This record gives sequence, C-alpha cells and structure tokens, in this order.
Amino acid sequence: MTNPERDPAEIRAEAGDTTGHIQLVTPREVPLGGPRAMRVRRTLPARHRSLIGAWCFADHYGPDPVAETGGMSVAPHPHTGLQTVSWLFTGEIEHRDSAGNQAMVRPGELNLMTAGRGISHSEISTPDTRELHGVQLWVALPDDARDVGPGFDHYVPPVADGDGWAAQVFLGSLLGQTSPVTTYTPLLGAEVTLAAGTRLDLDVESGFEHGVLVDHGAVDLDGQEVKPGELAYAAPGCASLVLTAHDDARVIVLGGPPFGESIVMWWNFVGRTHEEIVGYRDEWQAQITAAGIVDGRFGVVSDIPPIPAPPLPNARLRSR
Repeated sequence: MTNPERDPAEIRAEAGDTTGHIQLVTPREVPLGGPRAMRVRRTLPARHRSLIGAWCFADHYGPDPVAETGGMSVAPHPHTGLQTVSWLFTGEIEHRDSAGNQAMVRPGELNLMTAGRGISHSEISTPDTRELHGVQLWVALPDDARDVGPGFDHYVPPVADGDGWAAQVFLGSLLGQTSPVTTYTPLLGAEVTLAAGTRLDLDVESGFEHGVLVDHGAVDLDGQEVKPGELAYAAPGCASLVLTAHDDARVIVLGGPPFGESIVMWWNFVGRTHEEIVGYRDEWQAQITAAGIVDGRFGVVSDIPPIPAPPLPNARLRSR
C-alpha cells in the first residue's frame, strides 16, 4: 500500500523510545485516493510512537462499502527498505509486483512483500468485492538486510482456539502457534478474536515491545481500556499481557524487540539519510517520466500509469 498523503511528513524514528508501560495511540484518518477516497485509519507512525519493534506503519480500513467508495485502486508505486504485510478480514485484493508476483489477498491469509533494495507494486480490489476491511502494515528492515533482493511470501496460518477465543499467528509465535515465514528481525503478528467477557492471558517475549490494535469491540489491555480503532502500546519487560473483552472483539497483536536503529521514512521509502531518500525519489521519477514506464531499481509492474512521488519538503530530512 502506498502512503497517499499529498504532502507526506518526514518520520524520524529514534532507537530505544520505550517510555511508559501502556500508551494509547488514537488513529488519524487519511484518504487513500480515488474519486470517492476510501479512507484509512493510521496509528503508526504517530507523534509519540513511531515504531513497535520493527513495525513502522499501520493502516486500518473498513468495513468499507466498495459500491460507495470505489474500494482500493492503488496504481504502481515504489518501496525501499521495508516489508509490507497485508491482512484482510473481508474482501479480496489483487497484488502485482515488479518481481513478477501476482497474488490474491484474502481474509485470513498472509501476503508479505519484501521491498529490500527496491520494488514497485499495485493493489486493486476485485470486481466481486462488496466490502473491504483489513489492515496494512509495514516492517522496517535492519541495516544488514535492507538491500536484499525483492521477494514475496504467502502463508495461511491455522486457527488456534480455546474457551471464548480464536487466533491466527501470521508472524512469530503466540498461543502455541509458530509461523514459518522468515523475518529479518524477531516479530510477532497475530489476529485474535474474543467473545464478550473473555479474559485471555498471552505469554509473550519479555524483551519485546507490543501493540494491540482493536478492530471492533472494546477490550482492556492489562487493565487499560482500548476502544475500537485505538492502538495500545506495551513497553518491554512484560512476560504476559492480559486481554479482557467487554464485547465480542477482534484485535491485531504486534510485537518485536526495540528496533535499535534510527530510520528516516518518507512517502513509501525507508532509509537512513536525507541523501538516500532523495536518491530513491529521483530514481523513481526518472523511471516514470521517460515516455511511459521504463525499467530501473523499482522494476515494472504493468502498463498502468504509476504514481508520481510527491515533492520533497523544503527542510532537510534528518535521521534520529
């Protein structure tokens, strides 16, 4: 997924930002684009929380009536230095990328795209999709892996269940389930559903920081109420997290050790310096401003007109 903001802000993530045990992040609405502008709710990055482990971006959308909004129609756009994680609750999206991958994003199935040194891709909801609802997440790649070649993984995690709960673990390990998908830093990603009144104790890695994004239903995380759409952050040091559902609820649980590196994130690029981001933007613009579409760092997806990069801010981009 692209960052659709016309004037995307520079995001500077500082290693070791772990203050406070439970923090709440309120989402902000961002139009995804198109004539009727499907809107997404963004909780990462936020002013006081830019990373949870290597997770650096979280968009939450729907339930979205496609007949009214036009659904998702994201033309080819570039990425560097990250992985995209697509996870749907309802609907279907077609993914195409410049590494030659074509896949359908369906509910309960993980699609993970590795951008590495550079990739471009498109995402378009299918004609039969009536409702679109899910999350789109980005993972920052560590310095020793951020120039790997582009790649793609698809995985359908089994459903684990218990008294009043069910879960699918798409990355890492939780509730006795482990995803086989390889990541470049330790990560946790899972969907958990809870029946009203259910209390679920999650045994987690104490060295991880964690995030709980509530899709629907109100829940408590370690006694802190988290409303639908909010993201609750839990600092490292906890060997367990307690989820209590006030209503039937669904949450996305994210985690990982503090990233330990400073990054600069602007538009669809993750880098380390101002010069890198400027270089990525220049290369993308050079690819798409020749007569149509030409090959380069980001490859070619299709003959669909690609998305041009927005102007850079006047100030120098700074890492921190």
